[in-house]
Amino acid sequence: MDQPVIRIIDLWKTYELDGSGVSALRGTNLEIKKGERVALLGKSGSGKTTLFNLIAGLDRPTKGRIEVEGQDLKTLGEKGRTLLRRTKIGFIFQFFNLLPTLTAFENVFLSLELANKPKPQLALHALKEVGLEGKERRFPSELSGGEQQRVAIARALVKKPSIILADEPTGNLDTATGNQILELLTRMCEESGTTLIMATHSPLTCRYATRILRMVDGVIFEETS
Repeated sequence: MDQPVIRIIDLWKTYELDGSGVSALRGTNLEIKKGERVALLGKSGSGKTTLFNLIAGLDRPTKGRIEVEGQDLKTLGEKGRTLLRRTKIGFIFQFFNLLPTLTAFENVFLSLELANKPKPQLALHALKEVGLEGKERRFPSELSGGEQQRVAIARALVKKPSIILADEPTGNLDTATGNQILELLTRMCEESGTTLIMATHSPLTCRYATRILRMVDGVIFEETS
């Protein structure tokens, strides 16, 4: 049987706030298989971003275990977790998070340099794939919101990661552009066999998912309908 690409066991994350603990995650268990397209639905503050930060090894759980491609994040150490982020995990954010002083090409190429694959032709090809041929030299300020999100998709996918974590990827876009972006993102992940997890409070995203999870107060429930 195929090993899940992400396995989460009894995951807790508690933050200290004014002398008392607030739990963002409360005993979450989850397995995600390779190539699944998951919509993680939940209100703002339900724990979605906390979960993403823990999967990416940007933050440490209070209790519990996270495995990415069979590797326990705890035993990987800081260096191992950084390497995992640079090579295995692609991020897409609501506010695009492009570096404003770099062109579209340079933003994508930087992702390859960090993954130790500094091949300019891969960056050019990735931008062409997302429909931005001819706009490689433009800075983020010279691109529309939809175009900036296309650069972010190219940057995330160019290094051929196993997993894409998309945090409210269409939250800053109008509905029509949001639909285009979700179509592009899900198609590209499907073609490359990349596992896609989209955190969202928009039911629109569910149309593009093969599996829907709901997050309420730090606990994950499977949507069956």
